[in-house]
Amino acid sequence: MFYLLKSFIQMKILLNKNDLNEALENVSNLGFVPTMGSLHKGHISLIKESKKKCNKTIVSIFVNPKQFNNKNDFKKYPRNRKKDLSILKRLKVNYVYLPTVKEIYRVKRSSRIIISKKDKILCAKYRKGHFEGVIDVMERLIENIKPQKIFMGEKDFQQLYLLKKYLRKHSSKIIECRIIREKNKLALSSRNSLLQKREKNLAAKLITNIMKLKRKLNKGSNIKKVLNKTGNEINKLQNVKIEYLELRNIKNLKISNKLKNSKIFVSFYINNVRLIDNF
Repeated sequence: MFYLLKSFIQMKILLNKNDLNEALENVSNLGFVPTMGSLHKGHISLIKESKKKCNKTIVSIFVNPKQFNNKNDFKKYPRNRKKDLSILKRLKVNYVYLPTVKEIYRVKRSSRIIISKKDKILCAKYRKGHFEGVIDVMERLIENIKPQKIFMGEKDFQQLYLLKKYLRKHSSKIIECRIIREKNKLALSSRNSLLQKREKNLAAKLITNIMKLKRKLNKGSNIKKVLNKTGNEINKLQNVKIEYLELRNIKNLKISNKLKNSKIFVSFYINNVRLIDNF
C-alpha cells in the first residue's frame, strides 16, 4: 500500500472516514463515481462526465460482498487495483476512496433495508438480497463522502430506479449516464473479461438480435408473446440461459405492452457468467 500511496501522490488516495473529512472539508460541487474496480470505458465515461460537471471528482473502488448472492461470484469478480489506479491517475481524478469491508460496515444499521414486493422484479427476483446490499453500501458511501452529484450508468437501470426511490432523503443527485457499448453492441461490463472470445461473440449476437427484434415490433404485436417465444428459442442454445426478457415501463418498471416510454430488459447466463442489458 505504501508503494501505491507514493506512486500516486498527485492523486489523493483516501482509506477511511478521517481521510475523507480532511480531504473534502472545503470541497464544493463534488462529483462521485462509485465502482467495484476493473475499470473500463464505461467507467471512464462516467468520470469524464463528473469532471465536466463538477469542481472535483472522487472515485470509490469497493467490491461489496453484501450485494453478491453467490460466494463464488464474489470470489471470481475481476480485480486489478494497480491497473485501476493507473487509469484514474491518467484521468487526473482528484480523489480515490479505497475502503475496507471493516471500514464500510463499522457502524451497524439502526433498521433493516426492506424492498417492497412490487420491486422484487427483474434482477431483484433472481438475486436475493442483492439490491438490499446495493442500497446499504450506497447509503454508507454517500454519508461518508457527501457528494453533490453521483454518476451512474443506465446499464444497471433497475439499480438506478431503486436507489432514487430508497435514498430520497439524501441531497445527493444521481446523474444517469448512457450505456457505453463495444462495436459489436455488447454493453461494457467488468464481467465481460470473464468470457472467452467465442462466448463474447455469442453474447453480442444475442444482444444485436434482441435489438433488431425491438425495432420490428409494432403497435399490433403481442409483445409479451413475442418476447416469451424469443426467450424460449435462446434457451435452446448451448451454454445459454435466459433469466428474463421483458418489456417494462421506464417510469415505474411495470410490465408494458407499449413501446412508448418502455425498454426491453434482459438478463442471461453464458456458462456461469451473468450479463444484463436494456434498450
